[in-house]
Amino acid sequence: MLILLPPSEGKSDPKRGKPLDLAGLSSPELTAARTEVLDALVTLCADDADKAAAVLGLSPGQADLVLRNAGLRGAPTARADRIYTGVLYDALDLETLSAGAKRRATSRLGVASSLFGIVRMGDRIPSYRLSGDVTLPALGPVAGVWREALPSVMTEAIGRGLFVDLRSGMYASFWRPGPDLAKRTATVRVLHEHNGTRKVVSHFNKATKGRIVRALLEDGADPRTPAALAATLERLGWTVEVGEPTRNGTQLDVVVGEL
Repeated sequence: MLILLPPSEGKSDPKRGKPLDLAGLSSPELTAARTEVLDALVTLCADDADKAAAVLGLSPGQADLVLRNAGLRGAPTARADRIYTGVLYDALDLETLSAGAKRRATSRLGVASSLFGIVRMGDRIPSYRLSGDVTLPALGPVAGVWREALPSVMTEAIGRGLFVDLRSGMYASFWRPGPDLAKRTATVRVLHEHNGTRKVVSHFNKATKGRIVRALLEDGADPRTPAALAATLERLGWTVEVGEPTRNGTQLDVVVGEL
């Protein structure tokens, strides 16, 4: 099973650690694409801070993020599970998982990344700022780079297991599973139900997804189909509605009342 998470906009900034080694990251087939994106981002931020801030959608008070990007090649790194922060990752709380759940996190979790394509929890990366909808002047849309580079890598990463897609729409555009993976693809949507009305609430959605992933890792189940995943989540106490299968997979709606 591969559970693919969205990245966090905010990230912790390690003060010590080895510099970035692209060749040492998982999925080394992505090294060339990672190098292209890294070079374009570093060049932009080092050459023209004002232009970089505009391109990256940063405010004047976020000039430190431009400087951070400019120094990415020599910046200290830490494990990805210590870099990504925010609501989903707070709810997932990887550091407090049991030993078995931590091992499963290493093998079963991935994070969609606009800079690296996909990273695993044990990959050592620096803190960076690059959203998935950015177009880098020397390269073009980062999403286009990953749409070209990711297909074979993702197929290999999923193998014969289930693909659980928790990405937001922005990062889902980097790569979408084709019909050959549809029977083994589950996308998860969280719906908040209140007074008979259902809607997606960003904070609620992220926190619940973090709790779902934590529960799956602690439980240790390895469902192979969307229906089996839904049954596992229901056994763990969630209310799940299974959508009709499509050529890109099956949507599972997790319905929650209170956070």
